[in-house]
Amino acid sequence: MMPLRRFTIDQPKTVKEAVEMLAHYGEKGRLYAGGTELLLAMKHDLLRYEHLKTVPGLDKIEVQNSSLRIGGTVTHRAIEKSSLVRERLPVMAEMERHIANARVRASGTLGGNICFAEPHSDPATLLLALGAKARVQGKTGERTLAMNEILVGAYETALAADEILTAIELPLLAKTQRAAYLKFQVHERPTLGMALVLDVDANGSAITKAR
Repeated sequence: MMPLRRFTIDQPKTVKEAVEMLAHYGEKGRLYAGGTELLLAMKHDLLRYEHLKTVPGLDKIEVQNSSLRIGGTVTHRAIEKSSLVRERLPVMAEMERHIANARVRASGTLGGNICFAEPHSDPATLLLALGAKARVQGKTGERTLAMNEILVGAYETALAADEILTAIELPLLAKTQRAAYLKFQVHERPTLGMALVLDVDANGSAITKAR
């Protein structure tokens, strides 16, 4: 492992200012949230950046229009412990409880996890099954991307260079829906992760739809 190269941490006051900084620095800049994946890659000299930017105001968890909205910088630990998440979408809190280790859960963020697009990842599998969407903002405005649109490959997303993932929106389950996440592992990352969302009949005795 090589010594970490020198870099500057910029602290914009708004998402708009952060977007402008990303556009200005181009490939020399990167967003910084928990840093659990980014700093490790930089230490191994796999990625090189001169400027890292933190983004304020993206740390809220709330319910909006029948969806659970999780800000881009909310940590895995905060999601796991959130009474709102546990009440309205418990499968999400349960999945977060088993991510990596305590250090990663305490500092790593859901938004950072999606943006890094690590293929051995717990959240992406469940978010895909739940039909979650990502809210992103760039110089040309805001847009919404489904999980299968933003995640295009290993360590690759559809985000433009100046775009920021501001929130993940997860549809709340209906009374006739059930969801579960299960992973098999030989280390902290999942070797195989499986997510399942079922629609059942009014009696809960028959499955009418599965994904």
